[in-house]
Amino acid sequence: MAATKSERLVNLVICLLASRTFVPKERLRRVLEPYRNCPTDEAFERMFERDKEELRELGVPLEVGTTDAYFDDEVGYRIAPGEYALPELALATDEAQALGAAVRFWQQATLAQAASSALLKLKAAGVEVGPVSPVGIEPRVRAEAPAFEPLLEAVYERQVVRFSYRRGDGEVRSREVEPWTIDSWRGRWYLAGYDLGRSDERIFRLDRIAGPVLLTGRAPSHPLPDQVDVRSRVAAFALRPEADLGTATLRVRSGTCFPLRRAASAIEPDGEGWDVLVLTYRDGFEGYVAEFGADVVVLDPPRLRDAVIRNLRALAGRGAVPGQRLGEAGGADGVDGVDEVDLRAEWETAS
Repeated sequence: MAATKSERLVNLVICLLASRTFVPKERLRRVLEPYRNCPTDEAFERMFERDKEELRELGVPLEVGTTDAYFDDEVGYRIAPGEYALPELALATDEAQALGAAVRFWQQATLAQAASSALLKLKAAGVEVGPVSPVGIEPRVRAEAPAFEPLLEAVYERQVVRFSYRRGDGEVRSREVEPWTIDSWRGRWYLAGYDLGRSDERIFRLDRIAGPVLLTGRAPSHPLPDQVDVRSRVAAFALRPEADLGTATLRVRSGTCFPLRRAASAIEPDGEGWDVLVLTYRDGFEGYVAEFGADVVVLDPPRLRDAVIRNLRALAGRGAVPGQRLGEAGGADGVDGVDEVDLRAEWETAS
């Protein structure tokens, strides 16, 4: 709907709502500028008839009646406020607090404006949405990954998407995916869908999508599953059996790396200012180790040492500083984006 047409319809609704009696067409033509600017009577009649039908299709209760009690030959129009107005909004206390929490839950730009507008309307209607936080803890979801918005659009519109995806070893590959849903797990956003290149379902972590997401406009050819539980699949990857564990030997600076020390099965002094730790780990551990920057050196195995170096080089290339979470987890069959930071509790438990 063009902006001028939308404005014209809104003005027409306002005019008919404000009148206590039926308003004849000629008066509407004099009052509303778009009608007044019609070059001919025929052009006005066509525009007005289209607008009437448009309002009725939108559910506006447009009434027709005579404008004079003694003469029934002059027809007018009006909108009864009682028929058009929404019923009074009444919410239970828990419902209002849930809405208030939902408004504060979303923090990304795509929903922040709409959520704030909804909150203002609730307050204007006299609905108390509850305190800012009943326990001093604010639930928040941040979708800062640039891929979030186009992927959300693709999920709703059921379009195949194409994007470049960075693996745990740093390799970037092109993926073509039929998106199913987006979900968050432990502070990370994941996309579940059908990977056309692998001919199987996959889960991708959004912050590892490199570059823009292309909506191809093609409809998916595979059926949408009845249920897609992203969280359980990612959690299942995090809780793999101990056969997937390895043993690492790390040299750490004294007085640092306390999470690694807690997970260690053995700690031995190694010269002035350093200790040697032995601990078990799972795939993706390289990103966790790289968080500690220059305070840790991987002695063994070489595969882990090389992976940590790749993580540190990737971090330096992005202009970040040691100690930041890298999010360079290795993929696995069926799961392409598990956060190694999320697995800290499992590593410590396994040790």
